[in-house]
Amino acid sequence: MKQLLLIPLLALAGCATLGAGSPPVDVSGADVTSKAMDNGDTVEEYRVGGVLRMVKVTPARGAPFYMYDRDGDGRMDSDKDGTKPVYWKLYSW
Repeated sequence: MKQLLLIPLLALAGCATLGAGSPPVDVSGADVTSKAMDNGDTVEEYRVGGVLRMVKVTPARGAPFYMYDRDGDGRMDSDKDGTKPVYWKLYSW
């Protein structure tokens, strides 16, 4: 019985690690600007050719999250309803 439970758990762990390698936008050669906020958060801005492409926010408490500009217009992307998506790295080895 334990072996039957082990197989789905291993498959789930494999799925959780897919796509965790590189960001969905090209930030190779980016100029990284880091600033510490008054509340202890750290904000890193990744600019390629002077255009903002990615922002990484590391809160004082909690997991870091990312915001991306996929189309290169210098603004963070929005969903069709106007909300800005935020991405967390949920799991890594």
